[in-house]
Amino acid sequence: MGSAIIREIQQKDNQKVAAVIRKVLVDLGVPKVGTAYADKALDRMYETYDVPKATYFVVEEDGEILGCAGIAQLENFDGNVCELQKMYFLEEARGRGIGAKMMSVCLERAREYGFEKCYLETMPYMEAAQKLYQKSGFGYIDGPMGNTGHFSCPVHMLKEL
Repeated sequence: MGSAIIREIQQKDNQKVAAVIRKVLVDLGVPKVGTAYADKALDRMYETYDVPKATYFVVEEDGEILGCAGIAQLENFDGNVCELQKMYFLEEARGRGIGAKMMSVCLERAREYGFEKCYLETMPYMEAAQKLYQKSGFGYIDGPMGNTGHFSCPVHMLKEL
């Protein structure tokens, strides 16, 4: 991981985080509708996660934000389930073990909050991400849980905490 550190988001990070997420989504060719790209929260990630049982983390190296991910209650779902949300890394952060470290930090926080399960949604062609999710104990499920508004994300995964 080198000199990269994982820390909680600060308000001053908002603009950089939104830029990282949008760049990764564009680079990967993700649809701009029905995915995180269209989320109003992207420009206000600090405020969005400044609620109980939610945390958003950033990976910072030499003053630059290279990636991010968060944990929060799964929206529109009745149950003690959180969602791994908006986990994205710039190209220069990939292949360095940063994703695995971030996953570990997020799942540990989810356990601290007392969640029983963790859910996520992704795109079929995000194969490297799915390998990481599987290594972290996520398994595929048949359909969506809750209602995240991400109708363009057809891959759903779940992990027991």
